[in-house]
Amino acid sequence: MTLMLIILSITIILFIWGKFTPDMIALMSMLSLFLFGILDLNETFSGFSNPTVIMIAALFIIGEGLSQTGWTALAGEKFMKLARKSTTRLLLITTFGSGLLSGVVSNTGTVATLMPVTIASAWSMGTLPSKLLMPVAFGSNTGGLLTLTGTPPNIIVNNTMIESGLEGFSFFEFGLIGLPLLLLTLVYFKYVGYSLLPNNKTNNKPVDISTTVHKWIEAYKVDNDYYRLRVRSVSPLLNTKLGDWNFEKNYNVSILRIKRRHPNVLKGNDPYIEFPKNSTEFLYHDILTVKGDTEAINAIMIKFRLGLLPLEPIADELRNNLVNQEVGMAEVLVTPKSVLVGRNIKLGNFFERFGVQLMAASRNNKPLTERDIEVKAGDAYLIRGIWADIEKLNQHHDNLVICGSPEGMSRTMTNLTYKSYIALFALVLMITLLVLNIVPGAVAALIAAGIILIAQCVPLTKAYKGISWISVIMIAAMIPMGIALQKTGTATMIANGLVHSLGALHPVVLLGGVFLLTTTFSQVINNSATAVLMAPIVIISANTLNMSAAPFMIAVAISASTAFLTPVGTTTNAMIMTAGGYKFNDYMKVGVPLLLLFLITTLLLVPLIWPF
Repeated sequence: MTLMLIILSITIILFIWGKFTPDMIALMSMLSLFLFGILDLNETFSGFSNPTVIMIAALFIIGEGLSQTGWTALAGEKFMKLARKSTTRLLLITTFGSGLLSGVVSNTGTVATLMPVTIASAWSMGTLPSKLLMPVAFGSNTGGLLTLTGTPPNIIVNNTMIESGLEGFSFFEFGLIGLPLLLLTLVYFKYVGYSLLPNNKTNNKPVDISTTVHKWIEAYKVDNDYYRLRVRSVSPLLNTKLGDWNFEKNYNVSILRIKRRHPNVLKGNDPYIEFPKNSTEFLYHDILTVKGDTEAINAIMIKFRLGLLPLEPIADELRNNLVNQEVGMAEVLVTPKSVLVGRNIKLGNFFERFGVQLMAASRNNKPLTERDIEVKAGDAYLIRGIWADIEKLNQHHDNLVICGSPEGMSRTMTNLTYKSYIALFALVLMITLLVLNIVPGAVAALIAAGIILIAQCVPLTKAYKGISWISVIMIAAMIPMGIALQKTGTATMIANGLVHSLGALHPVVLLGGVFLLTTTFSQVINNSATAVLMAPIVIISANTLNMSAAPFMIAVAISASTAFLTPVGTTTNAMIMTAGGYKFNDYMKVGVPLLLLFLITTLLLVPLIWPF
């Protein structure tokens, strides 16, 4: 037990120190438990097969799928429209909206999605991001308490209950306390918290894709040679392939995109062919997005009997037809030492090697309209391609430099596709399976994540990138700590201390003690690690007093999500620190009153909802 206490104390100190990443600390702790003979091999690695870890990893994929297919960005856009230029309304909507989103998407994903929209809205309304970002982060932390899968501590305490032979919580049961706390957060920020928030001046206006597209159109004169043509029933293109005609060479026309009239997704016939290949077949009523000068376009219209479709305002046309969750646009500059400098290239084939299309070129802020050009340092190119392919150009930074962040821009896309509805269906299916208790939670999450991956709602590489591996590995490596606490009797000793000191007074006093101890840990170490440490201690304390463990475990889940006092307590707090220009004291000033309100609310409501 003494050795166990030493390892536990060193682990907590390392978490607080912050010199090493949380996953590294957890792994060192896990290995120490094995090397000192406290745990055997199976116990040491039991966390990596634990359903909690698998479920959390799957939930990250589901959240990434919703983000990549436009749902979270669309929600953020709707929030801004509902605000109607009112700062107070915007404050309430973003705080409540972040809470609702974090009930189904990870807290980190929620803040990552809403942060650019919130910053842009703050600037447009004449206020500062520092007056809105902290409410968004705190709202997200609180909103995780709305559902079983809203935040990892919920899952951890639920699985601990089940593993202890007790009845777990239902999917929406956490919402019985989560919703009142979220509403309390709204009231707090409206009447108290907003005045405590600092007025920090920052220079961080995010990229607005619509505004950016407008600038590109004006700078590159894209609207001069951008057309949409329809394949008629009498066109000789019908049932032929793109490679049969060689439009680039013979007609100086680029086929950028094809929209099918009657797509059959089940047969692999997508609604849009974003990058037509030589093997792409033309079908009746296809709508072709093409690029070429007026003379060339007139020539192919006559030769191939194509219909000219009226254009929307060109900015809307580009925004709606050429940019979406999968496909984007970016501006690229040629570096002075680029190997491309001095080469004669064909404008339409310049970026073919990278798998992207060249939309337009510019030199010295003047559009280049020639078909063949000699590359010079400083030349600017407007390109279109899969977001991932555009990102890959960063590997060629010696030759080309991408302006802005394609990854960040891709997350601002709000136009939904059929994949968006598949991702939404996967989420609804998971919730249904959990609510009806048809399959275990980890299985339900894996089924939903599998649907999202199979339907390619998010590329596999981005899905794995979207998983917070530090959190997953840390939780897996900390689960053996909980086993060791029970195996060595340390958890029983700590639990007895709580029982004799606080439990002897009154169950509500013990409940408050559990809350304060857990929230203290959560300010300096990860909330998941806090839940893993506290859950077995609380279970033993409740059993010793012959009381229900449910109210105390709920208190653990709540207080593990109340890291309001420091920027290091949660990832969301850290994410907004630079963007809002916050200092350490800002979190204390705003967070202390809210934390006290959470404590009082927990002590009043939890015993009524989950009796001792």
